[in-house]
Amino acid sequence: MNGSRIAAVGHYQPAKVLTNEDLAGLVDTSDEWIRSRVGIRTRHIAGPDEPVDELAGHAAAKALAAAGLAPGDIDLVLVATSTAVDRSPNMAARVAARLGIPSPAAMDVNVVCAGFTHALATADHAVRAGAATRALVIGADKMSDVTDWTDRTTCVLVGDGAGAAVVEASQEPGIGPVLWGSVPEMGHAVRIEGTPSRFAQEGQSVYRWATTQLPSIARQACERSGLAPADLAAVVLHQANLRIIEPLAEKIGAVNAVVAKDVSDSGNTSAASIPLAFSKLVERGEISGGDPVLLFGFGGNLSYAGQVVRCP
Repeated sequence: MNGSRIAAVGHYQPAKVLTNEDLAGLVDTSDEWIRSRVGIRTRHIAGPDEPVDELAGHAAAKALAAAGLAPGDIDLVLVATSTAVDRSPNMAARVAARLGIPSPAAMDVNVVCAGFTHALATADHAVRAGAATRALVIGADKMSDVTDWTDRTTCVLVGDGAGAAVVEASQEPGIGPVLWGSVPEMGHAVRIEGTPSRFAQEGQSVYRWATTQLPSIARQACERSGLAPADLAAVVLHQANLRIIEPLAEKIGAVNAVVAKDVSDSGNTSAASIPLAFSKLVERGEISGGDPVLLFGFGGNLSYAGQVVRCP
């Protein structure tokens, strides 16, 4: 086998929907203020009895079913998350136990909002190296657990959810070479820290970095796959803010691509945002099997990772 591919995807969101009007009852804000600044209308919020591994497990089960696979077919589980409460067992092991996956390698990946694309690259490398046969790659975060619901600058942004992909070996590469990196000296721009842990960010710094520095990096990710941005069928960026997504997609030059804008309905779900938005595009039939899609994560640690994949 010369490469790996995404065989199937799946996603899950909690049932509870929090609207902008609901938030206006909690903090000094309004629907117009939120929409004009971040483009979010609603977000899904998990309850106290819905831990991260439950969200992840639901999404993973859907991806497995879509791929026509059983839990025993998986030998590597990777969970990208930054909202795990406990250190051990890690989220990957908890998900494996929920699904009944026997004896997998089970690892968590914490690169915050760029976690899923880092984990996807890791799975691709493991499968191509022969260290794994089939991998389950999950992005899952419960941002509501690390949010100060009295802070109107952050509580209007976040949502909870999970997305998953099954990665397997293929004759032709269906996951392009990753382009990844970070700006560690600016890691303070996005934080989840303290006791209790709380999400905070320097919004203007993140906005400037994302809209000025990332377009050229995203274009390089396309070049590594031998494609021009105009060849892309879809662009799935980290769903942070519509005011970041729209100019970034335009500057990449993906003039023929569907641009995922799930942030409007889901808010910022951190590591879940890319697989969640990608899975919805597939489910709605907005992209077809074999279509080239740019997945590009960015954010916490001012880290980034992107690759072009073929739609399952």
